[in-house]
Amino acid sequence: MLAALNIGGIEIDVIFKDIKNVHLSVYPPTGRVRISAPRRMTLENIRLFAITKIGWIRRHQSKITGQARETPREYLERESHYVWGRRHLLTIREDGVKPAVTCGHHSLELTMPKGTPADLREAVLSDWYRSELRERADAVLGKWAKRLNVRLSHFYIQRMKTKWGSSNPVRRTIRLNLELAKFSPECLDYVALHEIAHFVVPDHSDRFLAVLDQNMPGWRTIRDRLNEGPLPVID
Repeated sequence: MLAALNIGGIEIDVIFKDIKNVHLSVYPPTGRVRISAPRRMTLENIRLFAITKIGWIRRHQSKITGQARETPREYLERESHYVWGRRHLLTIREDGVKPAVTCGHHSLELTMPKGTPADLREAVLSDWYRSELRERADAVLGKWAKRLNVRLSHFYIQRMKTKWGSSNPVRRTIRLNLELAKFSPECLDYVALHEIAHFVVPDHSDRFLAVLDQNMPGWRTIRDRLNEGPLPVID
């Protein structure tokens, strides 16, 4: 069951679950607020709970929205782009051949027909990031699915504004944020474990956290590093 609250101008998504305790979360990159509550609680009780947490919510939203963000990309020569957590300088090669991307140690070479506009350069580079993420995610998700003894039917890659990943245990599918290809591989490893773990424990209860602790003791440090950005520009 889903509901919504507005307290002091703050929109709060409420989801009722088969859990024992209330869980309050503020999600990057937009500061989206969600409360997961036991089905026995009334919406009014949840409202009263949220009112007591307004100061905490505002502080966390301020921290998230104040994070550094990437400057808008123009896909020009010597522009900085990140690949698996490392900074690369873009090199534009215009020789009239089929579009291609080559990643060097510190460079990212984009080969395009002469005069190709920035939006097409962006599309080619996005497709390349998607291929990079798909190849690595296939192995990482497979590792955690085997470790936790679950079956994953399929995973998708898309641009996501408010999440690094999501899962559907019923359909046995996972969605990953395309931006993960710009962060260090350990960030993908953490997100993959997090989403696969939801096949075992659907909520964010203590039992879910125990699964993360058992399989990746340092996951909190990785999560914080991921959520501290720099975040992509949101359209």
